[in-house]
Amino acid sequence: MFPEKRVLVTGGSRGLGWEIVQAFKEQGAEVHYIDHNTDVRNPYNFQNFSYDIVVNNAGSFSDAITHNMDDESWNSVIETNLLGTFNVTRAALPYMREVGWGRIINISSVQGQTGVVGASNYAAAKAGIIGFTKSVAKENARKGITVNAVALGFIDTGMFLRLSKELQDSIIQQIPMKRAGRPDEVTSVILFLASYSASYITGQTININGGYYV
Repeated sequence: MFPEKRVLVTGGSRGLGWEIVQAFKEQGAEVHYIDHNTDVRNPYNFQNFSYDIVVNNAGSFSDAITHNMDDESWNSVIETNLLGTFNVTRAALPYMREVGWGRIINISSVQGQTGVVGASNYAAAKAGIIGFTKSVAKENARKGITVNAVALGFIDTGMFLRLSKELQDSIIQQIPMKRAGRPDEVTSVILFLASYSASYITGQTININGGYYV
């Protein structure tokens, strides 16, 4: 599906990011990934990009009730999730605009749509990604570049697995499908959004949440 396409996946060394990397490789793409989430915070790490497809997946969390949250917890989550998405996207756009084709897929979260107790920093960052996606999509639509977000519910990998079994079970009871999502149910949507078949889809937020938020 993606021969001769160069793909960058941030946060691609583990969890869902690793699944995304493998999915693109299986479709014939040349895939690169950034190991550490903190790397995306520094704009000087991204110069002379020449990627056809970018998946902004890097994310971090540092949970606390807002009135107890310290500056570092707020800043680190905003910088990794939102500033990192900006840094990578800004660096990727000149090449995409030059060649007249590109795909940018930003990983957001249902928590940016519903809010969540104890993670206002994460919810704010993920909500910001949705607004950022809409703006960048409008700026680049005439250049053959699509920009979309994928708002994830609770997926059976990564951050969900850090929760206690009791909390996982409680969350699953709130999901109409009564289960967490599978990584392949996410990667299949990402592959579609990156394909030529999705060339008329831009500025959208695709929800993958089993009916948790509709």
